[in-house]
Order: sequence, then C-alpha cells, then structure tokens
Amino acid sequence: MLRLLLLRHAKAAWPSGIRDVDRPLAPRGREASVAMGNYMKRECLAPDLVILSPARRTQETWELVQPILGEVPSRLDGRIYEAPLARLLTVLREIEPEAQTVLMIGHNPGFEDLASFLIGEGDMDGILRLGHKYPTAGLAVVDFLHESWDQVKRKSGRLERFATPKSVGAGEDD
Repeated sequence: MLRLLLLRHAKAAWPSGIRDVDRPLAPRGREASVAMGNYMKRECLAPDLVILSPARRTQETWELVQPILGEVPSRLDGRIYEAPLARLLTVLREIEPEAQTVLMIGHNPGFEDLASFLIGEGDMDGILRLGHKYPTAGLAVVDFLHESWDQVKRKSGRLERFATPKSVGAGEDD
C-alpha cells in the first residue's frame, strides 16, 4: 500500500517588493507548521520521503515540521511550484516504489486539484471539507492499493483523513 501526504504550505506573509517564490511564512504559519508536525507525529504519519517546492514558504514549513518527525530524506522539485494537476501527477508517478509513504509540500490550486483527481472514496466528511476549501497547512492523507507510484490514476485513492490546523485545535484555517 502507498500513502500520499499532501501538505499545503502554511500561511505566508506578503512583504512588499518580494517575489512570490521568496515569500516567508507569517507568524501564524509558523505556529500552524509546528501544530501540523505535532499532529503528524502523534498520528504516526511519518513519511519515507519528502518532496517539496523550492518556494521559501514550503521550505520553511518543512524546516518546522522536520525536527518533530525526525530525519527523513527530502528533495526540492521545481516542478511543484505553481504546478497544474498534470505536472503534479508526473512528479508523483516518478517517485521510486521504495518510498511507500511520501509527503509532498506545495501549493494551491494544484494540491486541491490533485487531491480531487486522486480521491475516489474514503472519509466523506473530509472529502466534503476538502472540496469546499484546502486551507494553508491543510493535510490530505490518501491511500492507494498499488505497488508503485506509476500505477496511480484518477479516483484510485482513498481519503483516509483531511486535517487542518483548526481541526487539530491549532487556530483558524485560511
């Protein structure tokens, strides 16, 4: 079984004169990152591999989650930044099969589109909430009955849960 953890980056600041790719986390985003990292640890949602966008806000999200989860191989993939569904699927399908649980940290609307494309069944409350809004620091946990990532296709996943900072008791969702 394969497990995909789709973590949208935490709330970012909008400093004047800064390119989008260089936007840092806002204080609230830093708090949400730690809260989601603690939630992942508590719920045994540790990945074998982390793939993240090169945007500063995704890297800062991981920098706050990583110490909580421990050492995990990670890599930046520029294709995730501002990625449409097709590009995210390409990245996902190229993951080596040895990585059974993968955490991707990226952006919307791509992550919401990817989750909607992949999820065919599962937690109905989570599916409804995810379809309504995929807030910053939102975490979709999607399971697949496949042996390799290149077998993942439309509606082949099961939403195991959809957690947000608010649902784990860490403030409001954005």
